[in-house]
Amino acid sequence: MTKIDNLSGLIIDMDGVLWHGNQAMVGLVDFFSCLREQAIPFVLATNNASLTQQQYIDKLAQMGVTVLAKEVLTSSMATATYLDEHFPKDKRRAYVIGEAGLTEPLQAAGFTLTDVYEVNGNGDAVGADLVVSGLDRTLTWDKLSTATLHLNQGAAFYATNSDSTLPTELGDMMGNGGTLAALEAVTGQKPISIGKPEPILYQQALSVLGTTADNTVAIGDRLNTDILGAVKAGLRSILVLSGISDRDELEHIDYAPTWIMQDINDITAILRNNRH
Repeated sequence: MTKIDNLSGLIIDMDGVLWHGNQAMVGLVDFFSCLREQAIPFVLATNNASLTQQQYIDKLAQMGVTVLAKEVLTSSMATATYLDEHFPKDKRRAYVIGEAGLTEPLQAAGFTLTDVYEVNGNGDAVGADLVVSGLDRTLTWDKLSTATLHLNQGAAFYATNSDSTLPTELGDMMGNGGTLAALEAVTGQKPISIGKPEPILYQQALSVLGTTADNTVAIGDRLNTDILGAVKAGLRSILVLSGISDRDELEHIDYAPTWIMQDINDITAILRNNRH
């Protein structure tokens, strides 16, 4: 059986790895029991920007798993941290396409969120310094149009992630990448994306864990985000086949995961075997 040496921590994706939508993967509770038994630190690091840290904690609790706040890191949280580090205090007006998972971290970081059509040239309204886009399941033409106006007036453009799809219990649905494609098409501007496959999210997760790229393994279901991001961050990785990507896709890319496993049950078995 496969053995994973020099393992001090795991960075684990959620959608497609731990669940599809609200349907937990078979073996979810046992997987986390194994992590606790083996005393393997982990951070759940997701590109999905729609839910808050607490909402993810609650979602896992409903599935029978208890995690701590420090064990959950979303691309929204990573985005808020990144923007807080890179934007001066007088450039904190942000127009957000997204849900509470994105708006709450930005507000906590000191950003003022502007409203629909609160743009320069509309009466006494003052525009935004930046546009930030994350998954928004209440997306409207008005939201896209407001973002377009800001970008055309010079606002900086950021995205929590560029995932084109989101795996759910009904199948793959449109992700934030669809919103970005629309805005890029009408403004000609491409956002700076904070989530995977950029290494920023992984780097922040390593900081939380207190581990290094050499002794940490990333787990994900999507080659062009989870696995490519791990490669960029210098991490070993496990591709699970329970989500978006399959083996056939490996023939068309020039990078690869360190291991390929069917699902979290395979990982659980290997982690338990590691100790014997």
